[in-house]
Amino acid sequence: MLALAAGCTSTPDFTPKPKGYNRIDLPPHAYQQLGPGHPYRFEYSRYAKILRDSSYLAQPHWINVYYPSLQANVQVTYASLTGKPQLYSKLLEDARKLTSKHEIKATAIDENVLKTPHGMRVSVFELQGEVPSQFQFYTTDSTKHFFRGALYFRTATANDSLAPVIEYVKQDIVRMLNTLQFTQ
Repeated sequence: MLALAAGCTSTPDFTPKPKGYNRIDLPPHAYQQLGPGHPYRFEYSRYAKILRDSSYLAQPHWINVYYPSLQANVQVTYASLTGKPQLYSKLLEDARKLTSKHEIKATAIDENVLKTPHGMRVSVFELQGEVPSQFQFYTTDSTKHFFRGALYFRTATANDSLAPVIEYVKQDIVRMLNTLQFTQ
C-alpha cells in the first residue's frame, strides 16, 4: 500500500514524442498499357484500375485512373477539337479556371511546362495547402486533341499526411504523360 501511495505522489516525467507520420507502404512502380477504345494511349500503374467516368457530365473517353488501396483518383477528360476551332480556347480557359478555383485554400500554385519524349508540351500545376486536388495537368495539339487530368483523394486525411502518396501518384502521372500518344 505504501508503494502505491509513493507512485501517485512523484512528479511525472514528461518527454515529448518525436514528430512522426503514418507509415504508408507503397508498392514499387510498375506499369501497363491502356487498352484500345480511346483516341489516346498511355502507360498507367498496375495497381490502378481504369473506370469509366460515371458523372452526368461525362463525355466519351473520360476515365478515372483509380488506386483502390490508396483511395486516389486521377480524373482524365478528353475532347476532340477536330472541326471545332472555338472549342480549343474554351477548354484552355476551363482548365485554367478549374485550377484557379483552388486559390482560396492553396498556399501556392506552381506551374511548369514539360516536354514529353513524343514532343508534346504539358502544362502541369502543383498545388500546395489543404486543396482537394494537389496535381493537375493538360496537353493539347491545339487542332485535334485536348487531354486534361487532376488528382483527387477520396479521403478527409490532411494533405501533409498524404504527402508520400501524392508524390507516389505524381510519379505515375508523369509516366502517363511521358507515354501519352494520340491514336487518331
